[in-house]
Amino acid sequence: MKYKDTILEEVCRFLILSIQIFAFYIILNGHLSPGGGFSGGAILGSSLIIIHLVFGKSYLQKKINSQNIPAFISIPLIIYGLLKLHSFLSDTLHWPHPPIGTPGKILSSGFILPLNIMIGIVVAFVLYQAFSYFWDEEF
Repeated sequence: MKYKDTILEEVCRFLILSIQIFAFYIILNGHLSPGGGFSGGAILGSSLIIIHLVFGKSYLQKKINSQNIPAFISIPLIIYGLLKLHSFLSDTLHWPHPPIGTPGKILSSGFILPLNIMIGIVVAFVLYQAFSYFWDEEF
């Protein structure tokens, strides 16, 4: 039987929410500043790992079915590939200078924001999936 620590669970509820809000901020603000998809996705993935460790795998599986994780990884990768294919075919790569963007205008930098979101989703779920494989020994 799992040892239940009420104080740890209540502190982690607030902490996890704060971590996830910060991760979304990093992902959404990354197209105009350092950061973006990879770092925000790593932060989001770490919040999933904390949920798994504190509340257990069954609690997280109620929220996210583990059989859907490959879809959460592959669909954003397909969307990412289609967006990059569009930029290659339409010659909107803006070489040698990519679009810089305007502070305060979230869609001013072209496809950089949607690409950051896709990378953030992929990194978060790949990080959690790798942790889950090692923690649960599901090879």
